[in-house]
Amino acid sequence: MSMEAASASLPASPPAPVVRERRTRRRRLGRLKPYLYLLPALLSIGYWIYRPLIQTFRLSLYQWNLLPTSPQVYVGTQNFERLFHLPEIGKALLNTLIYTVGVMPFSLLIPLVIAISTDNIAPKARNLYRALIFVPMIMAPVAVSSVWRWIMHPTNGILNKTLDSAFHLSEPIRYFTDEHLAIWSITFITGWKLIGFSTLIFSAAMTGINKEYLEAARMDQANRWQIIRHVILPLLSPSILFMAMLSTLFASEWSFTYINVLTQGGPLSATTNIYYLLWTYGFKSFSVGWSSAAAVVVFVGFGIIAWGFMKLNRKLSFFDD
Repeated sequence: MSMEAASASLPASPPAPVVRERRTRRRRLGRLKPYLYLLPALLSIGYWIYRPLIQTFRLSLYQWNLLPTSPQVYVGTQNFERLFHLPEIGKALLNTLIYTVGVMPFSLLIPLVIAISTDNIAPKARNLYRALIFVPMIMAPVAVSSVWRWIMHPTNGILNKTLDSAFHLSEPIRYFTDEHLAIWSITFITGWKLIGFSTLIFSAAMTGINKEYLEAARMDQANRWQIIRHVILPLLSPSILFMAMLSTLFASEWSFTYINVLTQGGPLSATTNIYYLLWTYGFKSFSVGWSSAAAVVVFVGFGIIAWGFMKLNRKLSFFDD
């Protein structure tokens, strides 16, 4: 067979524009591949998070009693106007602030002391203490509430019996029915459960600190307090600000279960916070519009606080680069 006949029998190669178009198409598909992998997660987040969020914003403009057969009446911004004129909203906002500030020692100060003071212990003992101190965090909040209700029972609780044997109390301390003590009791339980999580965060951050900085400070004759103040705390600043932000944003939310189980917002609304209030509007009085309006206020308010923390984190955090 001649060369001309052989070349004629071979399939003709596609023209150059077609080849370039195929390559461009492959590149586009290659760029889309990561997004195709992310698509199930994005759809799940959109359905379970952003869809309810959009519904909450919409329902804040309507009056509805949560029954599928009842109509949703558009009222505009009346829900927000009524919300800020309700007498209990001021008390709930004040209690929210008390929960936020009251939890800070348990989420920042005590875990920092524990993490720094136990950093030099043996690895096996360190892992054991971390496991033990983290146990409260993995316990169910309802179970924790039941345990603390038994411990702090006014007549049969072990705490009052111990205090009575030591100080001879004239009358039992009513931790959950005294309007002056109830909010601090709930704050203490919330903070106690949070200590393990915060300690684990700070202990992990301590592990990541370059020990050469500590050795250099010791060679410069720095004492223990100077090392903590000028070396350890600046290097822990990203973790400290992170836990401060979490505590500020979620302290009242974390206390919701203990309020619901132990006090139901009482006595005399002494333990009601903004999260419990919006739940009460939505699922007790069936005022879905008020509940959604309160949720929108919480979302916007804490969103601004989170934005402020992000700005503060860029200015105050020290990173070991």
